[in-house]
Amino acid sequence: MITGRDIIVTVVAVCATITAVALAQGPGKPIMKSSVFDWDSFKVEAKNFGAMRQCFSARTATLDLLDCHITTLNPGQAPHAPHHHPEEELLIVKEGTLEVMQNGVTNHASAGSMIFQASNELHGVRNTGQVPVTYYVIKWVSPGMLKNSAP
Repeated sequence: MITGRDIIVTVVAVCATITAVALAQGPGKPIMKSSVFDWDSFKVEAKNFGAMRQCFSARTATLDLLDCHITTLNPGQAPHAPHHHPEEELLIVKEGTLEVMQNGVTNHASAGSMIFQASNELHGVRNTGQVPVTYYVIKWVSPGMLKNSAP
């Protein structure tokens, strides 16, 4: 027989679960909908290596985070030292040529090339040419990935 106490315990458990799910999804972080992002609308932020344009950084219906920014590297510059991180990313070279280091192997990627950086693999890029290089960086965080990833 179901008692009043059983109902109260069930209601409290359901409310706690709903609250936990809402907090995990991040309050105030709306899900990005279908959108068009115009090049001329991106704010150009000067950096010591060149420039950066932030396109978007938001949750989607299937990802905890989808982020895109555009980096321009001046000749001889790198955005940062080689590193690794749990999220995967895709770089698309718009113009120029990048020197790409992945796990100790160096390659070159020219305009139109795509570069995939796998989770937790050492990688870095550098402009070794005589003209600026511009590339798009698209990275994503799958649900639960950051709490389950290896350092």
